Amino acid sequence: MDIRLSSPITGYKFSTLTFDESIALLCQWSREPSSATRYFACVNPHSLMVAGRDPDFSKSISDADMITPDGTGIVIASRILNAGVPERVCGPDIFPALCATLNLEIAGTRMFFLGSSEENLAVLKQRFVKEFPNLHFVGSYAPPFRKVFSEDDNQEIVERVNNAGADILWIGLGAPKQEKWAHQNRHRLNVNLIGPVGGVFDFFTGRVKLPPKWVQRFGMISIYRLMQEPRRLWRRNLDSPIFLYRVFGQLLREGRSSSKHWT
Repeated sequence: MDIRLSSPITGYKFSTLTFDESIALLCQWSREPSSATRYFACVNPHSLMVAGRDPDFSKSISDADMITPDGTGIVIASRILNAGVPERVCGPDIFPALCATLNLEIAGTRMFFLGSSEENLAVLKQRFVKEFPNLHFVGSYAPPFRKVFSEDDNQEIVERVNNAGADILWIGLGAPKQEKWAHQNRHRLNVNLIGPVGGVFDFFTGRVKLPPKWVQRFGMISIYRLMQEPRRLWRRNLDSPIFLYRVFGQLLREGRSSSKHWT
């Protein structure tokens, strides 16, 4: 299966694969070595606003092998622009679905987990080996908390992952740190696939509760989480209306360009 891309949404081309197609392709990538380790980026409106202020993050997103529409805002933007994105493909859904598929179809897939805390990783391992008995939890590491890792830190992480012989590296360092790290270090890693999935480790262990299914279905995850953590997330939620403003600006510019073309 080949990836299909949308027309640009504020400068980025998203995957237009459905959720099931995305899981199938990631499953394929997890067992196929390539010249450079592949990685995907789960991108929502907040990510794009941050990328507008962070050129390294923007490059990390653009160079990803798959940019998934991680949020209803991206799907809405796609509909406004007729860009072709059919549905949300979110990190909290990708992780369990890919693991479940591999558990059934490609037993023996080896996984390494980077990020979070040692306590949370221990809980994650207990649940992981119980739910996915045909997969191998080959290692985990909670690196020291730093805004930017030193070269010694990076070397330590790379050596741990490569020595474990993992097929997939899951990263839970949070955006934009995890995508930038994957982009900068992909050529040093021997894994087939890197999955930067943010807070998914916390969701999987139950440390942070996922919204009810009906909230997810109606695209109200941001509102739900804002109600849970208003002090931490209020500023982040201001990005959504700004993002939509930029989407309508793009629509207006494209409309003007189209009009000039036909006059």
